[in-house]
Amino acid sequence: MSTNAFDVAVIGAGIAGATAAAHLAPDHRVVLIEAEEAAGYHSTGRSAALWILNYGPPDVRILTGLSRSFFEAPPEGFTDAPIMSQRPVVFLAPPEQVSELNALLTGGSGLHELSLAELARRVPAIRSGYAEAAAIEEDAFDMDVAALHQGFLRQLRALGGTLALRSRTGSIARRHGEWHIEVSGGATFSAPILVNAAGAWGDAVAAQAGVAPLGLEPKRRTGTIIDPAPWQVAGWPMMNDVGHTWYCRPEARTKLMVSPADETAIHAHDVQPDELDVAIAIDRMQQALDIDVRRVEHSWAGLRTFTPDRSLAIGWDARVEGFFWSVGQGGYGIQTSPAAGKLVADLIAGRDPGAAAEVVPGVDPRRFRAT
Repeated sequence: MSTNAFDVAVIGAGIAGATAAAHLAPDHRVVLIEAEEAAGYHSTGRSAALWILNYGPPDVRILTGLSRSFFEAPPEGFTDAPIMSQRPVVFLAPPEQVSELNALLTGGSGLHELSLAELARRVPAIRSGYAEAAAIEEDAFDMDVAALHQGFLRQLRALGGTLALRSRTGSIARRHGEWHIEVSGGATFSAPILVNAAGAWGDAVAAQAGVAPLGLEPKRRTGTIIDPAPWQVAGWPMMNDVGHTWYCRPEARTKLMVSPADETAIHAHDVQPDELDVAIAIDRMQQALDIDVRRVEHSWAGLRTFTPDRSLAIGWDARVEGFFWSVGQGGYGIQTSPAAGKLVADLIAGRDPGAAAEVVPGVDPRRFRAT
C-alpha cells in the first residue's frame, strides 16, 4: 500500500482533534484520523456543554476565558447558526455546602450572591429549605456543540486538510524522523509530527507508538431527559449544587436534562448509562425541585477523561521525538476548544502563544515524567 504523506497527523476527531487540526491547517498539511464512522461519536457528541468561567482548575479557567471571543464572533462562514445562547448558572448551597459557596464567591470571577427570593422568582419549582444560600454566574451560556465541532471540521477541509474516517490505528512506528501510522482498511499515513488527541484512548494510542502512558483516567458521566410539566423551563438557568453532586438545565425548550455529576472510573469503550445513576440523578434533583417525574424520556452516558492531576495535557512528550499530547480535557473540552486548539498549533509551530503562555507550564505533559 502507498503511504499518504503529511506534515502533521492528528489522531482523534473529537473536539480536541478537530480544533487542533483546524488551527494547524493554515501552515501544515494535516490529516485527522478517526476510528469511528463519524467524527465526535464518543465524548464530543454526548456533551451537554455550557461555557462556565468558574469551572475547572486554573488552566481550564484561563483557556475558557480566552475562548469566549471566538464563541461570540466566530470567523465568517464558520457556522450558519449562533454557537452560543445565554444561560446563567446558579450554584445552590444546602446548609452543609455554605462554606464551599463562600469559597467560590471569594475565588471566582463574575459571580454574585443570589437571594433566595430571587432564586424562587427565577425557578418557581425550587423547594423551600433546600438551599440556605445561592450564587449566580450571569454571563454563562449554552453552546451548540454540533455546530462548533462541524465548524472546525469545515475549516480543516477548506484549508486542504484530510479527514480520514473509519481509520482505526494499528501499528504506529517512527522511522527516519517520520511517524508511520497504519490504519484499518490498509491505508498508511506518515508525518514527522503526531498529535495524540484520542481522548479516553489517549494512553492506548501512546502504547501503539511505543510512548509511555500519562495515566489517563476515563470516567463515566450520565445524562437523562425528563418532562418537567407543568413547569415552563425554557427560561430557567442551569442549576447545580456547589458540591457538584447533581445538575440540571433546560433542553429543547420544554424538557429538562438532569445528571448526577457522576465520575465513575471505567475503561475506554462505547459507554452506556447505568440505571442506578439515572435514578440517583432524579432523586437528587427532586430534593431541590418540586418536579414529579413520571417517566424518563432518554438517557445516555459519555466519557470524561482526566490526567492524574486533572489539569489538561498539551505539549510534547518528554522522551519521544515528534509525539505531541492534547488530552485530559475532562469535562472542559468544549468550552476551552478554540484557545486550546490555537495553543496546540502555536506550540508545534514554535510561536509565542500570547495570553495562553501562562498555562503552558501547568499543562506540559512532561510534568508527569519528573520522577
